[in-house]
Amino acid sequence: MVVLELSDQDVNRLFRALADATRRDIVRRTLVAGVTVSQLAESYEMSFAAVQKHVAVLEEARLVTKEPRGRERMVRGNPDRIREAQRLLDSFEELWRSRIDRLDALLAEDDEPASPDT
Repeated sequence: MVVLELSDQDVNRLFRALADATRRDIVRRTLVAGVTVSQLAESYEMSFAAVQKHVAVLEEARLVTKEPRGRERMVRGNPDRIREAQRLLDSFEELWRSRIDRLDALLAEDDEPASPDT
C-alpha cells in the first residue's frame, strides 16, 4: 500500500476544503482555466468577501494557487494536489478492500463442508 507523506493536519485541511460544495466548484472551475477572484465572485450568490474566504481555504489546502495579475488575483487549480488526494483515497480503498477480502476468505472457510470422518 502506498502511504503518502501528508501530516494529519495536511489531510484535515485537504478534506475540510473539499467538504464544501462551493469550494469543490471553485476547484473545478480553476482546473479548467485560471479565473480572477472577481470572476469567481460573479458566479455565486454570495459576497466578494465570502468568495475570497473560500479561495483562502483552498489556497491553504494547496488546492489552488493565487497569483497577482495587475490589480486582480488569478486563481488556478493545482492538479498535483488533486492527484495527492486521489492517491490518498486510493490507499484507503486498498486498505478496506484487503480487509473485506480477508473477511470473505474467513467466511468461505466457515461455509466449506466438514470432511467426513472415516
